[in-house]
Amino acid sequence: MKAFIQTLKNIWKIDELRSRILFTLGIILVYRLGSKVVLPGVDPAMLEEFSRRTSQGVMGLLDMFSGGAFSNASIFALGIMPYISASIIIQLLTIAVPYFQRLQKEGESGRRKINQITRYLTVAVLIVQAPSYLTQIPDQAKVLSPVFFQVSSIIILITGTIFVMWLGEKITDKGIGNGISLIIMIGIIARMPFAIFSELEARLTGQGGGLVAFLIEIVFLFLVFMVSILLVQGTRRIPVQYAKRIVGNKQYGGVRQYIPLKVNAAGVMPIIFAQAIMFLPLSFARFNTGEGMSKFVSAFISYTSFWYNLVFAILIVLFTYFYTAIIINPTQMAEDMKKNGGFIPGIKPGKKTAEFIDLIMSRITLPGSVFLALVAIMPAFATLAGVQPSFAQFYGGTSLLILVGVVLDTLQQIESHLLMRHYDGLMKSGRVKGRAGGVASSI
Repeated sequence: MKAFIQTLKNIWKIDELRSRILFTLGIILVYRLGSKVVLPGVDPAMLEEFSRRTSQGVMGLLDMFSGGAFSNASIFALGIMPYISASIIIQLLTIAVPYFQRLQKEGESGRRKINQITRYLTVAVLIVQAPSYLTQIPDQAKVLSPVFFQVSSIIILITGTIFVMWLGEKITDKGIGNGISLIIMIGIIARMPFAIFSELEARLTGQGGGLVAFLIEIVFLFLVFMVSILLVQGTRRIPVQYAKRIVGNKQYGGVRQYIPLKVNAAGVMPIIFAQAIMFLPLSFARFNTGEGMSKFVSAFISYTSFWYNLVFAILIVLFTYFYTAIIINPTQMAEDMKKNGGFIPGIKPGKKTAEFIDLIMSRITLPGSVFLALVAIMPAFATLAGVQPSFAQFYGGTSLLILVGVVLDTLQQIESHLLMRHYDGLMKSGRVKGRAGGVASSI
């Protein structure tokens, strides 16, 4: 406890770190206050049934991501997920379209252009999602004329999401941690107390089982939490035998070093990307006219359905390989090793080394991606086992892995500020590891 208090004092002593943390907390406060502001023309007293309905299925997940803004019919109801959807499309285009490939190679100017295109695409996604969301609000809760309410609310919802994007970018630039990731995490944390008390009340009254059953659920949740940390941080070391190196006046011959390759190099990004795609059927629910379409939508708006979890798991595996390919460049790693006089025993430098690293990454990514998918669909099994849906959502990657990954990234940035000023880090047992090989990942 004494060491923890001393660490807090050290954080407060660093002017830049203190201002960044306070700035981040201020932005988060603005976001949380905005999530309580109801859309003009909506009677909050008539939203009880709407809140109950949106706590179930995929809409419950979307409500968790937005920190309750979805069920509150807030100006931030659509949250940051439309931006995530647009980011997915752009990242896929950087692989298939030469124009985006050129932009990616142009450095900072290209990155600004890609960000601008992503914002425009976000607006396009919102134009589809906003009307669909408004159809979910009960007619008795709308106190304005239908046309005026529809037009004004669509404009406000689009503006609200763009404002949330701006808040996230400001946190990244002037605060601590990745802004978009933090906003998602804050939404998840905001729903956690309600979920815990709801499950406790259900165990003590309706469902039965009492306090013992509730404690067993908490222990199991803790185990899932520990597994989530392993998935985010887990590495497999690849030995690299270096030739003689001269360091100062000392010679070191035959020094065995390692390349840390993560079992889950992509971190939580595959889950965020896959979940954003799984939200798309909600956008087309308002166009649900035929019986076939009705069955399709009903199958994909319940996160306990077989088809929902199968598609969700497959998308996570695919996005894990996709994002790992973006993060890990075997050719570049092989070139760096060759320049530094390093080699892998039994493997020729250059192309053969790149192929070897690529093979190893493919082998260790497969079990990592499958295990990530299993953890992500665990809320479905928890719900089928009798856990309240709001609490069951915290048993899987959609919430828990995101929370773990973002917290580790933020703590790593704080530790970096402390170590640069020659203070002790946050943990004496070792450095805090982020979810992308020690570098905070961004969305």
